[in-house]
Amino acid sequence: MKTIPDDVPMQKVALSLATALGARDLHTRAHSDRVVQLSTEMGQHIELSDEELEMLALGAQFHDLGKIGIPDNVLRKPAAFEEDEWICMKQHAVIGEQIILAINGEQSPAIARTVRHHHEHFDGSGYPDGLRGTDIPLYSRIISLADSYDAMVETRAYHPPRRHQEVMAILDREAGSKHDPDLLNAFRVIIEKSSMRGQDG
Repeated sequence: MKTIPDDVPMQKVALSLATALGARDLHTRAHSDRVVQLSTEMGQHIELSDEELEMLALGAQFHDLGKIGIPDNVLRKPAAFEEDEWICMKQHAVIGEQIILAINGEQSPAIARTVRHHHEHFDGSGYPDGLRGTDIPLYSRIISLADSYDAMVETRAYHPPRRHQEVMAILDREAGSKHDPDLLNAFRVIIEKSSMRGQDG
């Protein structure tokens, strides 16, 4: 299998794929861009290296890439999913992993692993593999927090934007179940200074 040439950085591949995702679903592309910013702010706060921040940002940019493979009647549904639709939507994590692995670049396996596991829960109740605790890749745990926060503070077809305080209360209740409690402590610090912070009541 051919690999991406060395003179084509992964960032350029990321931009191309993000553009493709935006052509399919502009909302998902905009959401991914915001998750990149929040995830990067988290990574800086916990003092990741420049190389680690780059990998984290790429994982965040790609985290919903697999939604390219989700049918429009599911992806664009303006209401809660039926059980079969939810099963279909959950496939986006695996589809995204497969797309990244197909790039076959040096960074692909690590980024693909991040994408595959960004919906795992700290207590093992997530998908696709039911990983728990620190078995979940660090970048995936960071992206999970950023993803959850942005999904709640932004307008969605099936709910209006929630207030910042309400979202933080939800995340607090999910500490130790859905989210890594130590990373949530870090998130509480960075979100108060972030331009991605939601509105007050």
